[in-house]
Amino acid sequence: MYTVIGASRNRTFRVIWMLEELGEPYERVRAKQHTPEILQHSRLGKMPVLLDQGEAITDSAAILTYLADRHGKMTAEAGTIARAKQDALTFHVLDDLESIIWTATRHGFILPEERRVAGVKDTAKWEWARNAKAVAERFRGPFVMGDEMTVPDILLTHTLTWGMGAKFAVESEALQDYVKRMQARPAFQRAVESEKEAA
Repeated sequence: MYTVIGASRNRTFRVIWMLEELGEPYERVRAKQHTPEILQHSRLGKMPVLLDQGEAITDSAAILTYLADRHGKMTAEAGTIARAKQDALTFHVLDDLESIIWTATRHGFILPEERRVAGVKDTAKWEWARNAKAVAERFRGPFVMGDEMTVPDILLTHTLTWGMGAKFAVESEALQDYVKRMQARPAFQRAVESEKEAA
């Protein structure tokens, strides 16, 4: 059984959703960022943390990739062109969407007031819209890589949901429909229930 350490309403959700999609058992340990439960596994105090076989794995994207590789599901085989394209899309989502919404969020209310830069959110919204359009142009459906759900689907759905909740526009109807379909998945709904229990 896997152990997932982290709070609700953050990137921990991605790991819970992945485990629900895989049908793998897990236990949740509720812990907040920078607390001893997290710091003993992550020097930066970041969530989530996955414990497996006595080892800690950090960073949600790394955890998703590990789980996909370990169980041989939701991923192309390592060392293939298909996997290289999948990894490229993973990095595209992380670099060109998630990093933008995270920067805007930090300058909105996380950083100390004297470290926040006014106007960052407006610039971030412009860049987000441009990059979301690029993702939409790559989208083939029904999943982001085509016919099968892969790691980037969890990252993209979570990031788009986060962005839309923060009033960052997603103009593509195809992506809007995609997010609704992904959120309707039984595993997604089970992850939502797990979040409620951990809140």
